[in-house]
Amino acid sequence: MKSNIISLILSLFLFLFSLQLNASDQAWNIAREGNKIILIRHSLAPGGGDPPGFKINDCKTQRNLNRIGINQSKKIGKLFKKNKVSVDQVLSSQWCRCKDTAKYAFGNYKEFTALNSTFQAPYNKNEGKQLKELYKFVKKWNGKGKNLILITHYSIITAVTNAVPSSGEIIIADKNFKVLGTIQTD
Repeated sequence: MKSNIISLILSLFLFLFSLQLNASDQAWNIAREGNKIILIRHSLAPGGGDPPGFKINDCKTQRNLNRIGINQSKKIGKLFKKNKVSVDQVLSSQWCRCKDTAKYAFGNYKEFTALNSTFQAPYNKNEGKQLKELYKFVKKWNGKGKNLILITHYSIITAVTNAVPSSGEIIIADKNFKVLGTIQTD
């Protein structure tokens, strides 16, 4: 009886693991098609929000990637190469944890203020303006078969997709921000 239960639990675990692998494979296939909006929540930066009085231009005042987050960022870049996903451009929030995710994953990136966090004051007042700017940019964007990478925060990703991403999670969407697939990188 005990061995049957262990066997059943092991079988269930293997089944769920294979489903997750299959979902990741499907998401990478969608990304390889190109012309997708790929949103990435910054890699692991322990804590929540930022310390009082933080400054966008001073990384020492912000919540930053830890060693796990740096390695996770590097893994993201390797996954894009391994899966042969073509990239048109990489845009990042101005927060250091997003810029570092972009740097370690892709090397080249540009800052895009529409991707800045709207999680806490005073930046929470900018959400409407930022989302309008983001929608306008994406509407005009033509990937010519490549993908647009947006490295940003939970608050922005959730606002445009209703997805609830974990650190380093990859959300693949169409130009209307309809989620087509997700990939965990932890």
